[in-house]
Amino acid sequence: MRTFVAAGLLAALAPLALSADPAPAAPDPAALRTAAEKGEAQAQFNLGVMYERGDGVAPDRREAAKWYRLAADQGLAAAQFNLGALYAQGFGVTRDAAEAVRWYRLAADQGDADAQYNLGAMFANGTGVARDPAQALAWFLRAAAQGKAVADFSLAEMYARGDGVPADPAGAAKWYLAAARLGSVPAQRRLGEIYAQGLGVAKSGADAERWWRRAAEQGDGIAQYNLGALYSRGDGVPKDAAEAVRWYRLAAAQNVAEALGALGWMYARGEGVARDPAEAVRWYRQASALGLAEAQLNLGLMYANGDGVARDPAAAAEWYRQAAELGSAEAAANLGVLYAQGQGVAQDYAQAAAWYRRAAEQGHARAQHNLGVLCATGRGVDKDGGEAARWFRAAAEQGYVPAMHNLGVSFLDRPAAERDLVQACAWLTIADDAGSAASRETLDSLTPQMTVEQIAAAARLAAEIRAKLPRGP
Repeated sequence: MRTFVAAGLLAALAPLALSADPAPAAPDPAALRTAAEKGEAQAQFNLGVMYERGDGVAPDRREAAKWYRLAADQGLAAAQFNLGALYAQGFGVTRDAAEAVRWYRLAADQGDADAQYNLGAMFANGTGVARDPAQALAWFLRAAAQGKAVADFSLAEMYARGDGVPADPAGAAKWYLAAARLGSVPAQRRLGEIYAQGLGVAKSGADAERWWRRAAEQGDGIAQYNLGALYSRGDGVPKDAAEAVRWYRLAAAQNVAEALGALGWMYARGEGVARDPAEAVRWYRQASALGLAEAQLNLGLMYANGDGVARDPAAAAEWYRQAAELGSAEAAANLGVLYAQGQGVAQDYAQAAAWYRRAAEQGHARAQHNLGVLCATGRGVDKDGGEAARWFRAAAEQGYVPAMHNLGVSFLDRPAAERDLVQACAWLTIADDAGSAASRETLDSLTPQMTVEQIAAAARLAAEIRAKLPRGP
């Protein structure tokens, strides 16, 4: 689930209101210029706005900057803010972050909320000033006190990260809520995320749905995707695959990669839509083009199985490779299998071992087991029974039954003085209980060699191991 990070985003050249006071809808440029040339600060500011907008005159940011400066030099906060914004972005003037900070500070000291927020952002980013989270926090607080939702959001981000303040999920939630209530879509989306994860608030799928829906109905693509995921899982809302598909489509229309991949998943399984593998491939391909590793993995599976496309192990290998390079352990494990079997690639046990290892080091149980097999047989790596047992144990402790069997056998497949019948029997018993026929066969030949005491010790050990397994076989 993706999260939104927006600390340090500057409010752009807004608000560029013509005047702090009500003004005619279409002021006369000539009359305004006459007043401005007489030194009237408000007229100078309004004339600057007209040049900035191209309202009644040709757009000219240089001219806008000139008139803003004249008004700003007379202390008009709105002009100081707009001049600072021009310097921050290099519009009509040479870009100069330090000069932007100077003008923002003058406006902020007069209570301009936008300037206070932008000044806080400059301190938060270290733009035009030395980075100073404490100063950023202070200016964000002043802007927030005047109802600036973006300042509330930035405060929430600082509390969430522990930037300038001790990390405080509950404090972050408070500020996200303040921003969300003021209509901040990013805050509404983020609030949905923290309710979904229980960060600083009681975990609540219903509250996550409520805030994501607010953001989603305003067109936020990530919130639309997250809302679809809630309906797909039935988390805090009734499970409704068709409703999930509806939200996924809205997010997919905005090129949210996760939504494109989710639509592929729904079509591949016929959830909320009629099963259509070819359509699944189409969605997976779009998500893959955006770099979504999960979609690349699934596209590889479709090619490997000939589901929605002609079976093509070479194409499967290429998609697995792309996903693995992006960190997908499952894809790395699958690519290892293709190298071990010579499907779609030339058989190469060293390559198989390399890809298994990449997945194994991420905790992938099947890859850990397969790497153990290569270590035990010396294929692609040096033969090493101890290393094999280490990988078998890593997978077995995650409940992977083939690894349990091989770990049990590893305690037998060693010199007589080093054999451990109790350990072997314990692991083989657990694997047997999980349906391993090979373990049952090995036990039938092992237990007659054991004493009653050894069998009892193995039973106790098996019970201890089961209690520690993430899910008992």
